[in-house]
Amino acid sequence: MTLSSPTRRARRRSTRPLRRAARLAGGLALLAGLAGCDMAPAYHPDHFVFPDDWKGAGTMRYAAPDEAALRGDWWTLFNDPTLNRLEEQANRANPDLQVAAETFTQARDMAAEAQAGLYPQVTGAASMGKFKGSAHRLWRGAGSTGPTYMSSEQYSGTATWEPDFWSAIRNRKRMRVQAAQERAADYALTRLSTDSELASDYIALRGLDVQDAVYRDSIRTYTLAVQITRMRQAGAIAAGLDVSRAENQLYATQAQETDLLARRAVLEHAIAVLVGVAPASFHLAPEDQMHFPDIGVPLLLPSALLERRPDVAAAEREMAQANRAIGVSRAAFYPNVSVNAMTGFMDNGFTLADLSNSMYSYAVQAAMPLFQGGLRRAELQRTWSQYRQAEDNYRGVVLEAFQNVEDGLTMTGQLRAELKQQHQSVQAAVRTQGMTMALYTGGLTNYLDVVVAQIAALSARIAEVQVETRRHQATVSLIRALGGGWSRAQLPSDKSVMPFAPLQYEGLRVPKEAGGIATGSGPDQLNLTGTGLRGTGLTTPVH
Repeated sequence: MTLSSPTRRARRRSTRPLRRAARLAGGLALLAGLAGCDMAPAYHPDHFVFPDDWKGAGTMRYAAPDEAALRGDWWTLFNDPTLNRLEEQANRANPDLQVAAETFTQARDMAAEAQAGLYPQVTGAASMGKFKGSAHRLWRGAGSTGPTYMSSEQYSGTATWEPDFWSAIRNRKRMRVQAAQERAADYALTRLSTDSELASDYIALRGLDVQDAVYRDSIRTYTLAVQITRMRQAGAIAAGLDVSRAENQLYATQAQETDLLARRAVLEHAIAVLVGVAPASFHLAPEDQMHFPDIGVPLLLPSALLERRPDVAAAEREMAQANRAIGVSRAAFYPNVSVNAMTGFMDNGFTLADLSNSMYSYAVQAAMPLFQGGLRRAELQRTWSQYRQAEDNYRGVVLEAFQNVEDGLTMTGQLRAELKQQHQSVQAAVRTQGMTMALYTGGLTNYLDVVVAQIAALSARIAEVQVETRRHQATVSLIRALGGGWSRAQLPSDKSVMPFAPLQYEGLRVPKEAGGIATGSGPDQLNLTGTGLRGTGLTTPVH
């Protein structure tokens, strides 16, 4: 059957919308397919083969699978209220910690800047101007009636959009998000370093306190010895040489105590700065004994260590960024497409809303590198090299983490045994000192033997305190090596990294908290007098 021309035209008109819809659907499908082209290689972090156990043997116990190896407030294991208050103050007011928090905030904002490239950039403009020319300007003929002025009023809007066909913009955004997560891990590392340094310094200060108590006890003994030698000299029982030896021992020990007090003051100043307090307003009352318990540190299995170390997490995030950079370099080989559109009104009066005064323009541009002398290939090769470099750095950080744990286990175990041996040495030296002084008083030996015994006893007692101090500090180092209770799960998610929504225009001075990292200065951070640290063991200096 043959259709008439009007019938054929009617059928073509009826199928025309279907063809347009099909072309539109095909175009959208093509755009969607292009937009899904990710040039970055599939990212698979390195998986290392770990030993089944730790070689070092220290004060430890393995944590159960459903038990957190360490808590975030691990310093409470030392059962010292003063240390607890200092750590809490440091986490609020330590300036280095706040700097790390602001660095994380800036990294979040850079991620938001990168994400903005995915959206159309819309701008508005308005202008008004009036221009007058001279009636005798060049080329204006005599008797000319043309205008000598011109006025123009206009307003317009412009939109620019770059379709992310090759995922270059998205990979830049992902790189910035991963950089923000790296900064969050750096913040956790700074906090762990601050907490462990504070705990180590506090333990060292208490060790100096106990050493000072030993010196004071020895000075009392030496003072009595001086009195005895003087009495014996007055009775013509002993020579003046004995008095000189006794006085030398006394004054030398007093000088050692003075030096120790100076070192204690410097250490106290360092603790004050760590907690954000001016040293002139800070003082820790001395204690004659260390009351720290023998801590059994819950130990992780080697395979779980990488999830607990913030420095390892930071190195892994750096490797992920290098992987995304390869995708950005690959995308540079493909056409860069941008869409621009402008519309508005222009008139020499104020009838701008008239359609006859409207204006518009639109354009689509595609640019593709054809020959650049190997520029793009060099960039791609460089990003591959940077990725391999990040892999090597990651492996190095992992090895260092294992070394730190093994060092901590070795030191805690060996120092525990050394402390027992040193305690036996102290007991023997003190007995020798007592017996030698008794023999001298009875006239059965000379004072040189007494001096030798006194020096040996003092050295042994000081060494015992130093070993005990180092043992507790080694426990702190082991806790730090295990991550101090931090977990990779505390890193902010990709979504929470963004500091604000695309249409949010309020509350921008301080971003919402992410990853447990708060920013912004409070009154306690600006007050350097340490008013919040008053109480037992924490007093202002006496001048």
